[in-house]
Amino acid sequence: MKPVDYPEPFQQLARQLRRLPSIGPRSAERIALWLATSPDAHPEALIDALSVAAREMRACERCGFFATGAECVICADPQRAGREICVVETATDVLPLERTGFFAGRYHTLGGRLAPLENTGPEDLRIDALVSRIAAEQPTEIILALSADVEGEATANYLSEVLAPFGIPVSHIAQGLPAGGGLEHADQLTLQRALEGRSVRAR
Repeated sequence: MKPVDYPEPFQQLARQLRRLPSIGPRSAERIALWLATSPDAHPEALIDALSVAAREMRACERCGFFATGAECVICADPQRAGREICVVETATDVLPLERTGFFAGRYHTLGGRLAPLENTGPEDLRIDALVSRIAAEQPTEIILALSADVEGEATANYLSEVLAPFGIPVSHIAQGLPAGGGLEHADQLTLQRALEGRSVRAR
């Protein structure tokens, strides 16, 4: 007896969903079932939203963050001009910092980090664009907000050397224990950086 399976259009939908990050075969099947059978799915609206996002979203020409025009809303804000530039690895790193409401400068995304084992060198990152921005905008400080691992450290050290001739302060974000985290769950490097970055409590 021939095995029974979902119709080919459904299988094609499930195959496309499996291409998404973190979506396995079973999850793809459940999502496909919901999209194909639920009255609340509205697949046409989903198709329209995907098409518009793919067509209109692009990288900001200045900083690399998400934009729908030549510049993103951050770079287009004149109140942020002349302030600090916070250097991050990818565009998705911007929003966590922005949502703190604490930083009022601008950003620059590198598009990755130095990773010799993956053949990612300085020429593969947006370092030349950063140098050009600093020369043109003369920010008050460069803040390096990179990953706390070997590749992130190597990238930070390289940038510090490249940017040294500008004479602009280059700082690194503090690294240590997360809020609500206990010492028993912290690794040695995290504890070391927490001790190095300690501050005096106000009385």
